[in-house]
Amino acid sequence: MFAKPIPGRMTAAAEGDVVVLLIGMRINHFRGVHHWLPVLAAMPRMLRELGRNKDRGLLGYTLLTGSPRTYYVVQYWESKEKLYAYAAAPDMFHRRAWAIINRKEKKSRQHVGLWHETYVVPEGGYESIYADMPPYGLAAATGVLPIAARGRRGADRLAHRSSERRSGVKKTAATTLGRPAGEGEGE
Repeated sequence: MFAKPIPGRMTAAAEGDVVVLLIGMRINHFRGVHHWLPVLAAMPRMLRELGRNKDRGLLGYTLLTGSPRTYYVVQYWESKEKLYAYAAAPDMFHRRAWAIINRKEKKSRQHVGLWHETYVVPEGGYESIYADMPPYGLAAATGVLPIAARGRRGADRLAHRSSERRSGVKKTAATTLGRPAGEGEGE
């Protein structure tokens, strides 16, 4: 049930651009349970929906809490296009959840706050190290490599470029996972 630590120092096997979505909520008034509980319950439902359909583009996620009032998810996506496609898909729960929230927004606004931040980090703009850890974060989403594969120093890992990037072909998380670029995108 619990992930086993990998001995030694590892790094994430991510290639190409990395899309990171931070999304969360803040409970402003604990007494307004009927306002914030549906919002809190919506995220696990969306994560299960995405987990059943890997072609949607979610590579992995980590659930976190910032305080007794603040809950959020760090999500790793294959591409911003797949993230946008999921957010706008009329057959997915996200669209329905936002419609409900927007209808109730005036009453709920005082009780629950919502936020998200999206980052598209180009290759060469991220690096990672995991010492005696199970796969976590970006490494859980993209796989792990021994630290020597990308460089022992942070500067070396930041300087890493995939062979496709050096040859002028753009590498994405989808191609890292063995799918041809563009497969399943823009659905």
